[in-house]
Amino acid sequence: MKMKPIYWLGLLVFVVIVIITTALLIPQGTNPAYAIAQDFVLSAGKGDDASAVNTLSPELQAWVRENCPVESVSRCVDDYTPADWGDFLNAVFRRAQRDGRDAWNVLFLATYAENQGFSGVCIYARTEQKPDETWHVVAWSGWMSCDEPNSGLSDLINDPSVPNRAP
Repeated sequence: MKMKPIYWLGLLVFVVIVIITTALLIPQGTNPAYAIAQDFVLSAGKGDDASAVNTLSPELQAWVRENCPVESVSRCVDDYTPADWGDFLNAVFRRAQRDGRDAWNVLFLATYAENQGFSGVCIYARTEQKPDETWHVVAWSGWMSCDEPNSGLSDLINDPSVPNRAP
């Protein structure tokens, strides 16, 4: 049986819809604000200081040099987590909130070797687009159990009194 052109057109439209839907549902792969945040979280969590520092704004790089043990961003974030959680394994994009035209507050859920907590570890990164159109991480907070009270995205990225905030 030969397929009619209308079926081919329907199939093509279906494929295009699947591609668009996939792009919209996987924002870290399509939005540079999310991608730079994920690069930071994964690099810092796995101890890759060189890669992690390259995702940071110059101001946050200076903060790391002044405030982190041995000027290491990965040591800073590693010190936030209790040793009984074990090693950092992975972090996945959870959600994001736009904050103005050129900034995003991005939430990741991380897992650790000892399966810390039912809901994982919440990590927050604020990204901003610079005039040269590149994106940088300008602040972070969290690196704490998502089971903790008030671990909402807006609370932990915007409040200066939240735990493990930089700067």
